[in-house]
Amino acid sequence: MKPSVALQYLLPHRLVSRLAYAVARWRWRPFKRALINAVVRRFDVDLAEAEHPDPEHYPHFNAFFTRALKHGARHADSNPLVVLSPADGKISQAGRIQSGRIVQAKGQWFSAAELLGDDNAAAVYGEGDFVNIYLSPRDYHRVHLPMAGTLRETLHIPGRLFSVAPWAVRAIPRLFARNERLVCHFDTTHGPLCVVMVGAMLVSGVETVWGGEEIPPYASHPRPRDWRGKGITLARFAEMARFNYGSTVIVLWPANTVALDTLGSDQAVQVGERIGVLRAAEPAPL
Repeated sequence: MKPSVALQYLLPHRLVSRLAYAVARWRWRPFKRALINAVVRRFDVDLAEAEHPDPEHYPHFNAFFTRALKHGARHADSNPLVVLSPADGKISQAGRIQSGRIVQAKGQWFSAAELLGDDNAAAVYGEGDFVNIYLSPRDYHRVHLPMAGTLRETLHIPGRLFSVAPWAVRAIPRLFARNERLVCHFDTTHGPLCVVMVGAMLVSGVETVWGGEEIPPYASHPRPRDWRGKGITLARFAEMARFNYGSTVIVLWPANTVALDTLGSDQAVQVGERIGVLRAAEPAPL
């Protein structure tokens, strides 16, 4: 086992992430200025897209990291039957869920039941489709809905906080089903939709537009919340959540709901661009 991978198992994940949480919100100007400038240089962050391109606008590093984009920086595909990318980032994996199993990397799989923490919920997606998008430190860190939906319930699942960087995904078995995560179930006019916000080392913070900060606090046991009847309906392309630091978002659809485009591993995507089409939009066979 490589030292970098071994370290992932040995580090106190939550302690390290709590320290990172505090550091990211430290308002001492010289420190936050140096940290923001270092990240901009190291990861070639395009601040010209930001609603506020001046780094001095941000009171702390987390405000910079979760920055909004200026109006018009991203557009939704104009065809309402096109399925949109929920995030800026790179495709980790995408395709068919095979007998309830989701590919993580070459030779690595995890089950939908593990990921969602619920056998019954996972059964809906057993032969469906998925897309997994990795958000790097340079990316826009807000997640948008790929299609319109009404929030039904969420489940906060406790877990580890392994890195979700590509090298870790290749090396750590069942990583996404082991990390702390927020599972969000929506109802749409085309059936169920599930969006999973996966936490990671230094990247464990998740906020939603309906509930505010969801992670932390970290969970000691699964925490379900029922949102039925609360009227939380979000339009296609609407912001639904954000990561405090980057991470990974996984979207699941039931069988015969979407026809995903050919999405290659490491393919760059942006919020609002086409990643597939609802099967109702496909022409009938001749």
